[in-house]
Amino acid sequence: MNIALWIIAGLLAVAFLAAGLMKATQPREKLAASGMTWATDFSAGSVKAIGAVEALGALGLILPAALNIAPALVAWAATGLALTMIGAAAVHLRRGEAKAVPPSLVLLVLAAVVAWGRFGPQAF
Repeated sequence: MNIALWIIAGLLAVAFLAAGLMKATQPREKLAASGMTWATDFSAGSVKAIGAVEALGALGLILPAALNIAPALVAWAATGLALTMIGAAAVHLRRGEAKAVPPSLVLLVLAAVVAWGRFGPQAF
């Protein structure tokens, strides 16, 4: 189970780090033009903040345990990312973008599995 949690956390970290850095470094207009039309509903600062949260959450999935510095933070990072995906799904539903909801739900479930595993049976 520990190996499965590491694999899931690693995949989530890659996905959230890439998405977060893209949101944090690209202008809001460029994100909207590339298909992230939800970005037009938020200020540029909010989009960058969402990106920062995702990137920091990705680092929080791996670094605390890998460096053995407060490894309990892994479960909290996974919880935060799960909450972020609840917000993402809500935004997509509110905008009528039903096709964008399933990826958010998959990431939500994976983050919830990591949180459950690291808070419970496979805590560090």
